[in-house]
This record gives sequence, structure tokens and C-alpha cells, in this order.
Amino acid sequence: MATAPERLVRRLEWKVGRRLDGRLQGAYRTVWRGTGIDFSDLRAYTPEDDVRHIDWNVTARLDEPFVRQYTEDRELTAWLVVDTSGSMRVGNAETGKESLTTNLALSLAQLMVKGGNRVGAILYDNGAHQIVPPRSGRNQVLRLARELSRAETSSTTTTDLDAMLRLAASTTSQRRGLVFVLSDFIGEPGWERSLARLVHRHEVVAVRVADPVESALPDVGLILVQDAETGEQLLVDTSDPLLQRRLGAEAQAREDAVTEGLERGGVAAHRISTDEEFVPALVGLVHRSRQVRR
Repeated sequence: MATAPERLVRRLEWKVGRRLDGRLQGAYRTVWRGTGIDFSDLRAYTPEDDVRHIDWNVTARLDEPFVRQYTEDRELTAWLVVDTSGSMRVGNAETGKESLTTNLALSLAQLMVKGGNRVGAILYDNGAHQIVPPRSGRNQVLRLARELSRAETSSTTTTDLDAMLRLAASTTSQRRGLVFVLSDFIGEPGWERSLARLVHRHEVVAVRVADPVESALPDVGLILVQDAETGEQLLVDTSDPLLQRRLGAEAQAREDAVTEGLERGGVAAHRISTDEEFVPALVGLVHRSRQVRR
């Protein structure tokens, strides 16, 4: 009898994989590819080129910018850095942030292994973390599904995003690869510099996972709310217009701070909410990543 992780992977393969084939017309298998390490040629610089590929010696001699071209790797190592802290458990088990993050992580893993690439994972919480070494093939996706289903929150403090990103930088290979950071980015400030160091070494795709309840509480009268990470509880009147305005302002300030932090770290901000349809949101993520890469 199939286990729950196996059923989840099978469902994503049949329902998500088939729809992606149609929406992306098969191109998703080569959206993320290695940049290559073997020098092949020089050509004149164009505005779309990565400035890191400029050959400054040749540029100085010819008084015109030239970029190095490399033989593209056929295989790529990708890492999934998954935030498993308490704030990721907002919402119910079927449609909440944790479920969305799991589906997103496994779908990205399937996209990578279908192209013959290897994928590993770092499941992070302040109190504990787990590292899944990169492997290729469907069995690796199944292992990731099992480990994600077992991940538990052990910390009662706000997520240390800086420590998570430093762990990612120290764990991932020295060779340039692809790193997906899947988090709500609710945590201690000051993580931008660690993100920038990770970007310097790898291509990084950061996805902010969100839930509408985080920005606007429904008007249901008096309720007891609890901080998902610290466990602190507070009785609030959701019908209070002043409270609603304050919550909205704080949510917008947090959103702006995350967007600004990602930009300072050198990463485009991708946002996926639990109230979006999953497949179109994933297709949009792939298309936006392709545009940024170009």
C-alpha cells in the first residue's frame, strides 16, 4: 500500500506535471541550466549580459566591453532551502502555507530531476535542521516528500533567517548551482548580507510564501490569537477598526521590508499565496525566473 508521501508525489506527477507540460510546452526542463565552467569564446557585450562575465583585460585593450562565453553544463545541482519553522504552519493542513511549500518544493524537485539534474534539500528550523544530500531520479523526490512530511517545529523563538542562509552557503557546493529559498521570511532582521553571499556563489530563486490571514484578520469578534513561533497568546477584538488598520499597516510594512531585503540581497522577489491556484502560480514563478535569468 502506498504511503502518504508516495501518494502526494504521484498526485503531483499526474495532476501538476501534465498541466505544466501543456502550459510550459516542455520548456521547463531547460529553464534552469548550468552556466558552465569551460571558456569557449569572446563576444561584444550587450545590455542583457551578466556583468560578471565581462573580460576586463580584453575590454581595456580594445576599449570596448567584451564578455566571456562558456560551454553550458548539461547537468546542474539544485538545492531546496525550506523554512519549516512554526510560522510556516499558518492555515489548515490541506491549504495552508506548509502544504503549499511542500507542493512547491516537490514540484520544483520534479522539474529538476526530469532534466537529469540533481537536487538536495535543507529543512531548517531554529532548533533543528536536516540536510538531504543531492541525488537525481524519482526516488530522490520520494525521499524529499518523506522528509518534508516528518519535519517538525522544535523552536519557540522567531526564525533566524540569517542562520538559515549561512547554513545554506556552507552546505551547498563550491561549484555554482541553483538554490531555491522557500520561506515566509518572517523572522529576525539582518539576513540580507548572508543572502548576498549566497547569491555571489549561486543562482538564487527566493519565494515568499504567504497567507491572506497574515495581512487581514476576518471580522469574527473576540478571538484568541497565538504567535506560531513563540507561542504567545493574546485576546483581540477583530471587529475593532483601529486594530484592523494597525494590522494592515504592520503587514504592509513587513511585506515592504521583505521585498527591500530581497532586492538588497540581489534577488528578485517571488510571492505565492495560499489563496492562489497552484499550477498557474508555479508557471508564473518559472516564467519570471526565466525573464530574470535572461
